[in-house]
Amino acid sequence: MVLLENESFDGIGKQIHEFMTNLFPICRSITGNGVRDSLKQIKQHLPNLEIHEVTSGSEVFDWKIPNEWNIKDAFVKNSDGEKIIDFNDSNLHVLNYSTPIHTKLHLDELKKHLFSIEKYPDWIPYKTSYYDQNWGFCLSHNQLINLPEDEYEVLIDSSLEPGFLTYGELLLKGETDDEVIFSTYVCHPSMCNDNLSGPTMLTYLAKEISKRKTKLSYRFLFLPETIGAITWLSINKNNLNKIKAGLVATCLGDPGNFTYKKSKLEISYIDKITIKLLEDNSSDFRIEEFKPFGSDERQYCSPGINLPIGSLMKTMYYKFPEYHTSADNLEFVTPKSLESSFLMYHKIYETLEDNDYYENLNPMCEPQLSKRGLRNNIGGPKETNNFQESIDWILNMSDGENSLLDIAIKSNLSFGLIKKCADILEKNQLIKKI
Repeated sequence: MVLLENESFDGIGKQIHEFMTNLFPICRSITGNGVRDSLKQIKQHLPNLEIHEVTSGSEVFDWKIPNEWNIKDAFVKNSDGEKIIDFNDSNLHVLNYSTPIHTKLHLDELKKHLFSIEKYPDWIPYKTSYYDQNWGFCLSHNQLINLPEDEYEVLIDSSLEPGFLTYGELLLKGETDDEVIFSTYVCHPSMCNDNLSGPTMLTYLAKEISKRKTKLSYRFLFLPETIGAITWLSINKNNLNKIKAGLVATCLGDPGNFTYKKSKLEISYIDKITIKLLEDNSSDFRIEEFKPFGSDERQYCSPGINLPIGSLMKTMYYKFPEYHTSADNLEFVTPKSLESSFLMYHKIYETLEDNDYYENLNPMCEPQLSKRGLRNNIGGPKETNNFQESIDWILNMSDGENSLLDIAIKSNLSFGLIKKCADILEKNQLIKKI
């Protein structure tokens, strides 16, 4: 796989970050206009994105699509009419999925509906109440402990009524029906690493792949977390045999090193590709075994589904202090980190496309490589290098049973070098693709 003419990824991280900046103010949830508005902006980059809506109350496996939630305004005012908590300052201030309320409460009653983080007293937490009707506000702990005794006016101008669950789907058809899934979630309000880094990076990855003719088909899913993945799987349960690999994209903008959470199927094709590319391109990374919690990989890897889908991220959710707080903002994620994530996902895509099987056309002992300019005429171990080793490994293992990825793993040489040498050998009619 080579770059298209005049194609460069210089500045791609800055572009992704700018797109993230546009999406940041939107108050998203698992349903509602926030999801729609976010998907509309993604569709401006991906015109063929299909936006689906599933009616509230629809049964999806053991779940039902909840009522749709939307919010216009929310605040807490003191007796002087001063807004001390204001939804317009940060959409994290409202407990996500809060039921509507307009009342007056004394401090002791109000505190039953206030949430903060004592450990990080200047940050606003992100809290939800999707399936239990409740209302509340989130604020910094410093603000909470300094609230005076008073009568407070509380307003949450929200609606919770029959509507739809909305998600986006883009299928880029390849030469075969074999599919790779790239999935991410679009349901968190103003947070960047745990939420916006996934959909923004995948938007740009989809833009790049859409420019190319591909061997495989690529399906991009922009879903509300958990209930969205469950919904999509329920609707598409009869077509899952096409899926050969996939990744859940999240937490891709922080300055930490890569973390790969393996699929449940040890060791799946996507596990082998991702781990090999991390070994080739990253000096420090973490491998996490599959666990049945986290993001939507737990749905894709549930017992009745068992798809070969892992999750590639920077610092894993739960493991950075800013997780699910107002500190996960536009300053926390960086264009540099977003660019490195994009490039790693793009390498995975390239490897999926380039990983072929070959047959040695001269299998009766090794061919004479020197007459083809593929071997130094002065022999000896000192002249052995990675190029020569790659040539020898490919010729020896091109039996139709080992892919280029298998050869790269077995030889401990980079996949990129193995692919380059395979192209040279094919050009010299020493191997052929099968």
